[in-house]
Amino acid sequence: MRFMMIMFPKGYENAKPGTLPDLKAIEVMRKYNEQLQKAGVLLALDGLTPPSMGARVTFKSGKSRVTDGPFTESKEVVGGYWMIQVKSREEALEWASRIPGSDNEMVEVRQVMEITDFPADVQEKFEKFEKFEQQIAEGGHKLGQQ
Repeated sequence: MRFMMIMFPKGYENAKPGTLPDLKAIEVMRKYNEQLQKAGVLLALDGLTPPSMGARVTFKSGKSRVTDGPFTESKEVVGGYWMIQVKSREEALEWASRIPGSDNEMVEVRQVMEITDFPADVQEKFEKFEKFEQQIAEGGHKLGQQ
């Protein structure tokens, strides 16, 4: 089972462009990340720049609109994430409990939806789409031929 652990650092919504965590915090987090790696459960991780450096794309009536950060209405913003693969929700929560978070941080743990979570008809269509993508990647699919 794959889980995403999402870090919400309070105050990050107001961080100026280029804001970085201090060196001590980075070192403590690096040690935790090494534990995930050594246990063989870490699939991916990344920290994110502050919202002041980001943009949002919203959609209305089939049209998109880009708004540059910062976003004044934001109360909680994502500061980073880990993608882990473990045997159970309980194991994911155990790993999340070990994160060396500070008083102003919260981590949300959410299971990644797998194709097997969908009804059989959706799985079948997805399987056909995956085969089509594979054909394209291998250069074996010509437009108009199947």
